[in-house]
Amino acid sequence: MEELREAGAEVCESSSDVAAESDIVITIVPDSPDVREVLLGPSGVIQSARRGMIVVDMSTISPAAEREIARRFADRGVRYLDAPVTGGQEGAVNATLSIMVGGDKETLDKCIDVLKAMGRKVTYVGPIGSGQVVKACNQIIIALTYEGVGEALVMGTKMGIDPSIIVEAIKDGAARCWVLDARAPRVIERQFAPGFKARHHLKDLRIVRELIGELNLKLPGSNLAYQMFDELVNEKNRGDYDNSGVMTVIEDMNGVVIQRKAKIS
Repeated sequence: MEELREAGAEVCESSSDVAAESDIVITIVPDSPDVREVLLGPSGVIQSARRGMIVVDMSTISPAAEREIARRFADRGVRYLDAPVTGGQEGAVNATLSIMVGGDKETLDKCIDVLKAMGRKVTYVGPIGSGQVVKACNQIIIALTYEGVGEALVMGTKMGIDPSIIVEAIKDGAARCWVLDARAPRVIERQFAPGFKARHHLKDLRIVRELIGELNLKLPGSNLAYQMFDELVNEKNRGDYDNSGVMTVIEDMNGVVIQRKAKIS
């Protein structure tokens, strides 16, 4: 908060105080209980909510939770959007996030410039909760991409090929993806400081599992990804690793470390 104050921001004592001074309030916190606390709690935004105000929740939580919270604000005449993001720490720092927005399109139009200050791409995806559904889809793809890249690099490393050479050889072909570009090099250098913590990705995959149950879907890859992240976080105690750390679970299974081969002089 002090860094923000020094940058020119006005600091308030509570979420309710922020709401009293704002026409648009944005929240982005880890999980559903945190969102409820910040928005609906005793010192929450709803305590100072007034008709015509806009609340934008950019957290990643369950679609059902967003719909419930939106109803509470609608009773106060407050507009509400769910607008989770993707793009990692780099996207946040560089204001290049992709933002998927659920809610009323007219409400989005009223705050589109605010969202564009944070993201390069803002996409309207449907009614309240839809942003969270699309974010769940994103988290499935990211988790399974980590799995695929991890398995490939473990196999190549086991066969004696420097994993950095593997990445260089395939990153511009049909296997091209953000994980190869942005995260595989960090894994090879054994850098697991979080851009997005593994424990948060596990929470997101828990939301995916809830949706799978609700819809009676059969998504074997998603279930596998959940199991791998659960092992990373709860059995190996690596929840504060970057989510790319799930590759270490594959390493451990095979007794292989994905790292640059030592050069012999």
